Amino acid sequence: MKFKRHGLSIGIERIGDRFFLYLKAQGKLTHRDYEMITPMIDSALAGVKNPQINALIDGTELEGWEARAAWDDFRLGLKHGGEFEKIAIYGNKKWQDILAKVGSWFISGEVRCFDSESDAIAWMNS
Repeated sequence: MKFKRHGLSIGIERIGDRFFLYLKAQGKLTHRDYEMITPMIDSALAGVKNPQINALIDGTELEGWEARAAWDDFRLGLKHGGEFEKIAIYGNKKWQDILAKVGSWFISGEVRCFDSESDAIAWMNS
């Protein structure tokens, strides 16, 4: 029997009120994935007045979302969208353009797509 990995891996670093968020999406995301990841993001941002977030999203292994997971992603964007300065998405042309377009509706900062991680990081640091 073959198992297919799916889910979200997350890394969060904080320096003062600035956050760096790294997300790696694998497979087809589910509601359960968001049930696990959302409290981590909420907890990291709790108690910080006006957090500033830069996010790097690795979509090299993203295959999509279940309908309920897409709704969870939408709600997460509404809740924290005003806190993002830059979001860099790379690695999966099929999904990154969709992520960028939808994300830009709910995110106050810039959302851009890149072919490589190094280009994405260079833009975030500019």
